[in-house]
Amino acid sequence: MKSKDLRQAFFDFFVSKEHKIVPSSPMVVKDDPTLMFTNAGMNQFKDIFLGHKQASACRVANSQKCLRVSGKHNDLEEVGHDTYHHTMFEMLGNWSFGDYFKKEAIEWSWEFLTSVLNISPDRIYATVFEGSSEDNISRDDEAARVWELCLPKDGNRIINGSKKDNFWEMGETGPCGPCSEIHIDLREEDERASTPGYMLVNKDHPLVIEVWNLVFIQFNRKADGSLEPLPEKHVDTGMGFERLCMVTQGKKSNYDTDVFQDIINGISSLTGIEYGHGNKSDIAMRVIADHLRAVSFSIADGQMPSNNKAGYVIRRILRRAIRYAYTYLSQDEPFIYKLLPWLIQSMGDYFPELVKQEKHISQVIRQEELTFLNTLGKGIKLIEKRLKKVKKESGSVFNGVDAFTLYDTYGFPLDLTELILKESGFTVNLDEFDKEMKKQKARSKADASKDMDDWVIIIEDTSFRFTGYDSTTDKILVTRYRKVVLKDKEEYHLVFNQSPFYAESGGQAGDSGIITNNTGSYKILNTVKENNLWIHISEKLPLDIDQEFNAIVDRQKRHFTTFNHSATHLLHYALRKVLGNHVEQKGSLVTHEKLRFDFSHFQKVSPEEIEKIEDTVNELIREDINSEIAENISVDKALENGALALFGEKYGDKVRVVSFGSSVELCGGTHVRSTGNIGLFKIISEGAISAGIRRIEALTSAAAFNYLNTKLRILEEISDSVGKTSNIHEAVVKLINENIEFREKFEKMEAEGAKAIKDEMLRKVETIGGVKVITGIVNVSSMDMLKNLAVKIRESGESLVFAAGASIKGKANILVAVSKDLIRDEGLNATDMIREVAPLIEGGGGGQPFLATAGGKNPEGLQAALNKIKDLVKNR
Repeated sequence: MKSKDLRQAFFDFFVSKEHKIVPSSPMVVKDDPTLMFTNAGMNQFKDIFLGHKQASACRVANSQKCLRVSGKHNDLEEVGHDTYHHTMFEMLGNWSFGDYFKKEAIEWSWEFLTSVLNISPDRIYATVFEGSSEDNISRDDEAARVWELCLPKDGNRIINGSKKDNFWEMGETGPCGPCSEIHIDLREEDERASTPGYMLVNKDHPLVIEVWNLVFIQFNRKADGSLEPLPEKHVDTGMGFERLCMVTQGKKSNYDTDVFQDIINGISSLTGIEYGHGNKSDIAMRVIADHLRAVSFSIADGQMPSNNKAGYVIRRILRRAIRYAYTYLSQDEPFIYKLLPWLIQSMGDYFPELVKQEKHISQVIRQEELTFLNTLGKGIKLIEKRLKKVKKESGSVFNGVDAFTLYDTYGFPLDLTELILKESGFTVNLDEFDKEMKKQKARSKADASKDMDDWVIIIEDTSFRFTGYDSTTDKILVTRYRKVVLKDKEEYHLVFNQSPFYAESGGQAGDSGIITNNTGSYKILNTVKENNLWIHISEKLPLDIDQEFNAIVDRQKRHFTTFNHSATHLLHYALRKVLGNHVEQKGSLVTHEKLRFDFSHFQKVSPEEIEKIEDTVNELIREDINSEIAENISVDKALENGALALFGEKYGDKVRVVSFGSSVELCGGTHVRSTGNIGLFKIISEGAISAGIRRIEALTSAAAFNYLNTKLRILEEISDSVGKTSNIHEAVVKLINENIEFREKFEKMEAEGAKAIKDEMLRKVETIGGVKVITGIVNVSSMDMLKNLAVKIRESGESLVFAAGASIKGKANILVAVSKDLIRDEGLNATDMIREVAPLIEGGGGGQPFLATAGGKNPEGLQAALNKIKDLVKNR
């Protein structure tokens, strides 16, 4: 059965069981501080399990795109080396929210596998929770009894599983419960006869694999570790789509199914290397096929590769793929981006975001490849240089701290460092590397340290209402609260029955303000969303917390934030009108101070285009267009009517549509009643933030007026400086030209002086161990003059080290230049040398291998520094 048919068969089966098929949520998580990526099918239903939201249907099913490369689900290093680990994968699942429970979940899973997919019953095993004395929970006999009615009677089909394997928990606290895993034995008949399948369940055997996990959510784990029964029981199942394809297609590896073979065939086509020889190139192809999926879906969902948080994870995945292509497939030019058409051929039908964003995804991957391929070259040179030092010391162990620097600073994987060293007979000091890694993890853990108490429930209420669209004040009751300690700072999270405070989302900053009653006034520092809870952050816990409060939003901040948010909609419209319909929003930040808007575009926005964009927005403002806001519109109808939606955003069945004339977008933020309220719009910067993504920052209203007034005041000051004139530009140009003329004369004089110094220095050449060394203290007026001198002297020949010192404005300055052949052949490096001698002038410095400089406060140490340069050359 082809993968597309298998996915549809799953949907059809659960539709027959009265389930509603819901779309996959984005793989990149935005409104949950506990997750960076969707790592299980249940993530989009957490609000329901936590009791923060009512389910729109009590039975649902879907295929969820997931990513597991961080936290406890870190499979990255296994990916490609075995047959079943992946970073990005699909999870087929069915859920019951307070409806059916264990009996139906087990019976339907059995029916689907054996009757719909015709999987042989004698290949199937089930695990059930064995119980826990620690939690005072007995064995899950309820699930076991149902399995006894389904499974064959022979062969120990029902296996007791430990708490680690068969008790599912959302986190340290929250909903949890026992689970029952379904395992399938894919081995040949002779192997099955010699070793029974039950002996290999959960033993990491590549052909005795778990395909489906049925989770029965019936408890709540409290902060003290105790369990309490949930008022409603839920079912949450997850089945690995790629593994199921392997089973139904009769393969021994997930990578041999059509899910991956389309991409692998593409790799073979582009590289000329065949797949299936069981060598390192096979591993590389599996790694690339898997990682291409993970990276492409993440970019489509709005997560760009970067150096922090989720972006760093995506960059690390992509760099691992680039490294395998470079090392085992001899691809030293961008290559992975060319595979996108094969991925779209395989998955584009069900995931249209890949089709729509093909060009953008391709551009981003290509730019990342260019950057890291350059880094790979630098890393290999750095290893080779360090190896020379190890060889001189007659050692065979590479410094673990250096290996960690390569990993942490340059993104250079440890296994690649080990591979390069192994080819030369060297190893890495792994103890040192591990120590550095532990230090980094400890720092990260300290940065993220957060201690949260359980929620204290005052009022059982899940019917929260945001009232801030119509008013900035309201009467509220606190329904729950908890204490949070973050980096030793204590704060309180408050949830209200209703609230005028906007919670940070959709790029708009959260509201601040106060709540008051007769016990006092309490600051609300920020308002955020956690899953479906509207959380108000306060420094103090209010007294008489069960009493009514007046909630008052900071109106001035809200108004300016609202001006900026409406302006982002007008800006989005103007960008598409001026630059083209390829422009799509890729992120935004809206505060009371300014707005920031990220968008897809592959070249710099010209000054003329900036002017047109500003004019378009300001024209819309002058037209004073009334806002039209439609609530509770079906998402399909809104999109049919032309509303713009963002890929990567999670929309419900019903959405809010905000229109300003031809500008129509899905948006939950606060907006002006008419565009005239915005007053004025002014772009203050435009630039690239990554491949194919540009960023505009802009001001509105009073901030824009203040910005222009500041610019005008500066212009007046310039006018006063050049003398009152009707043409300030002409006067400034005249001054610039006069300055250029003066500089040219000065530089000519400096050049004549530099030539004399150069000739004098060249007469001081010493030969030290076959290297020509020129040193001396010179009389120059600037570091630029010293650098120019170094360039001229380096041109005089090879095997040359030039070092010069100068006292400039009472400060010590020193420069070292090294010819290219000495860098290449002798491992000499101007940066290393300058760092060795900088302490002698009580300073520091750096630079490039061919030229480096240092500055310090002790000119008397210059000669000692120059002498040390000679020693470094001698002892190289």
